[in-house]
Amino acid sequence: MEKEFEKLNEALTFIRSFYKDKPKVGIILGTGLGALVNEVDIELTISYQDIPHFPLSTVESHAGKLIFGKLSGQNVIVMQGRFHYYEGYTMKQIIFPVRVMKMLGIEYLFVSNASGALNPNYGLSELMILEDHINLLPSNPLIGKNIPALGVRFPDMFEPYCNKLIQLADKIIQQNEKLTIKTKFHKGVYVSVSGPNLETRAEYRYLRTIEADAVGMSTVPEVIAAVHMNLPVFAVSVLTDLCQPENVKPITLEEVLQAAAIAEPKMALLFKEMIKKLD
Repeated sequence: MEKEFEKLNEALTFIRSFYKDKPKVGIILGTGLGALVNEVDIELTISYQDIPHFPLSTVESHAGKLIFGKLSGQNVIVMQGRFHYYEGYTMKQIIFPVRVMKMLGIEYLFVSNASGALNPNYGLSELMILEDHINLLPSNPLIGKNIPALGVRFPDMFEPYCNKLIQLADKIIQQNEKLTIKTKFHKGVYVSVSGPNLETRAEYRYLRTIEADAVGMSTVPEVIAAVHMNLPVFAVSVLTDLCQPENVKPITLEEVLQAAAIAEPKMALLFKEMIKKLD
């Protein structure tokens, strides 16, 4: 594991040669949710391909850039494009950027994803704040020798998503009418699967039976890595398709992106208002 830590330090040294500030928040943008970058006062952009040991996004809707700048008066790092297990990456590669951002100094991690709504009370282009998750991915990013400099061998997942940040989000949503016009916010459980295929009707029934409210192909590895490093996490799913077994219909990536585009302004506004109020 010494070699893994060396890789992290090489990436850190490279980025530090361009960026000297201490970032407050790291932000991971999911499928179709990259436009939040337009709200950032950008100071520096680095392509993933230029950073030592960084994976490259292979999904068309992911730009593959690390953005440095200010959002709501705070220093932020934005991952415009994330990595998925179905792309063929190892779990260590998927969480590599999160570890680098923590080593750069971030104090909070904000995560977004596009997911399918399992809960029959959820609608298209609505948003779900993650309260908990179920990991159905075939591996875990912490498997292997632990890196004590990053965290403990057996991190507790009792509170993977920071309750204080969820409470802050609740307060902002209640006070800001712009957030609730023509959309709804929910709180629920996210289940992560490997993909890339979508699920069968029987699988949707199973996921609902185990009390998942939304299903996607990301987020959980990054959150596990963040918890390992004592990094508070806030995450939101944009519900881009409906996965109720009796009414499920085929869906294309284009339709997912369209649904994400409708909800993204509300997600971006919530992120901005929350980041503004961070200590």
